[in-house]
Amino acid sequence: MAFITRQFVRSLSSSASRQAAIKHVTIIGGGLMGAGIAQVAATTGHSVVLVDTSEDILKKSVKVIENSIKRVAKKKFAEKPEDGEAFIQKVLKNCSTSTDAVSVVQSTDLVVEAIVENLKVKQDLFGSLDKVASEHTIFASNTSSLPIADIASSTTRLDRFGGLHFFNPVPMMKLVEVIKTPSTSQKTFDALLEFSKALGKQPVSCKDTPGFIVNRLLVPYMVEAIRLHERGHGSKEDIDLAMKLGAGYPMGPFELLDYVGLDTSKFIIDGWHAMDPDNPLFAPSPLLNKLVAEGKLGKKTGEGFYKHK
Repeated sequence: MAFITRQFVRSLSSSASRQAAIKHVTIIGGGLMGAGIAQVAATTGHSVVLVDTSEDILKKSVKVIENSIKRVAKKKFAEKPEDGEAFIQKVLKNCSTSTDAVSVVQSTDLVVEAIVENLKVKQDLFGSLDKVASEHTIFASNTSSLPIADIASSTTRLDRFGGLHFFNPVPMMKLVEVIKTPSTSQKTFDALLEFSKALGKQPVSCKDTPGFIVNRLLVPYMVEAIRLHERGHGSKEDIDLAMKLGAGYPMGPFELLDYVGLDTSKFIIDGWHAMDPDNPLFAPSPLLNKLVAEGKLGKKTGEGFYKHK
């Protein structure tokens, strides 16, 4: 009888777990990050709706996803191209688009926001969606630097709000930072961890602190490299080479700054400096400010610390 009872409880637990699984995902933001998250979710069998403000943006997003999936299929099904085509069509079938976030979130399990890094814009978005989303729907932000609790404050579902920080390019990068605020319920946090695993990613648990884990270490490192250069203690070329050959990094800090975007790094460090002005690691960089003011933002503008063709 005890064995039967244990089996019954285990069965109920397993059934509840399956019912709680995230199946339908709404991604807000059709940029590179949003499209990447949508691709990975669709590839792993989730029903995905990618949302943005215009059909033109969404058409470009779908094209990016389609081209990326084709590259995957070409490698994965090199000897069976017909299976590759079936794989492509299956993934694309799992992903639809919409310009109407309000109607989409009424029947979704998870909303992942991947829009501009602006606290007010994110708060306004989640505040409006909170009024129409289902009671069970979990909200998550892909922010790389803003406090999750501050974003969540515009909603009434603080216990069903967390962070899912993916890394670019999403289909290739295995890591996902899963962020738990003081108000995030354990049930919500566990669901976000399991969702990350279901995507084939490796999640790490993070507290809601500036930059979480990766950017909290990475951004001050990059800015300190700029300060080293500003003091005349090393050329950008030598600093990059030293970190690649001496520390085993695939890119030097200046190469990475250009890849990430100088405006993005400036935005992050300025935000942290405003929150904690006495922290020397968050002090602004005059050289970084100068380059951003000149519109030299890195690879995306053709010039940053280096010139790019």
